[in-house]
Amino acid sequence: MSKVKAMEFFQACEEGKGWKNCKKYCTDSASFSSQAEPLKDITTLEAYSDWMSGIYTPMPNAAYEIKSISTNEDSSHVSVFAVFTGTHSEEGGPVPPTGNSVRTDYVYVMELVEEKINHMTKIWNSEEANKQLGWQ
Repeated sequence: MSKVKAMEFFQACEEGKGWKNCKKYCTDSASFSSQAEPLKDITTLEAYSDWMSGIYTPMPNAAYEIKSISTNEDSSHVSVFAVFTGTHSEEGGPVPPTGNSVRTDYVYVMELVEEKINHMTKIWNSEEANKQLGWQ
């Protein structure tokens, strides 16, 4: 998979397009992992893609800014470092709208098999993000 295809997946996922628009970039059994508390029970890339889609309900202005992209052809990995922003302005989420905004760093590490994403790890400090939003 080229860096371009990995970026197409990243954009579809981060723009809340859901699994129906992300699955073409992934193996049928694509897995997901993260040590971030809100994501601890999510184990498939399908579930994660749909979780990201749900973020747009309480934060319709959600956006991201890519800071860095790296590719390791030897180990078939593509990593994307980005900053997520949004304001909890609508119903949804763990509490009523707080009006608080978040600016949080995260990294996607995508492992590729036969030109498709087979596993993705998200590295993210969810505790700090939740504090910024007033969700803790």
